[in-house]
Amino acid sequence: MTPKTSMDVQDADSDLRYMRRALELAAEAATHGEVPVGAVIVGQDGIVLAEARNQREATNDPCGHAELLAIRAAAVARADWRLEGTTLYVTLEPCAMCAGAILLARIPRVVYGASDPKGGFCGTVGDLSHHPRLNHRFDLTVGVCEAEASAQLKRFFADLRLTARAERVKP
Repeated sequence: MTPKTSMDVQDADSDLRYMRRALELAAEAATHGEVPVGAVIVGQDGIVLAEARNQREATNDPCGHAELLAIRAAAVARADWRLEGTTLYVTLEPCAMCAGAILLARIPRVVYGASDPKGGFCGTVGDLSHHPRLNHRFDLTVGVCEAEASAQLKRFFADLRLTARAERVKP
């Protein structure tokens, strides 16, 4: 069972606002041929420290995940690798690599939209968020704008399959 944070109305409104921005970034990623994932990191004061979208294809970097790029940018913005007191909003459940980076950056809360049945490491395939042998943990809020995030991903991969099919059929 995945731990989830309790939310009051203000948290829910903020979560929707920042997740909508992450969805905009994800849509931008898709227009560049990237898997549509967007991420936003917000400080306790509600100020956006960093935002990013997937850029693996553009940079030929397997680490070009939206979460990692946002974490790096937030650390620069803060001039500190410790991102305590922040929340990471991401449209897709973080993978093992990103969940590890979240732990190492000391981010205390992650909000994500769609679960990732093939690679999610915040409760689906595995769970690094509350692993008993690790010295840091982070709270999860799951399913914020889930339908929109899931639809973006499904649409992207459906379009990718259609394009691949069309390429195979060309004379």
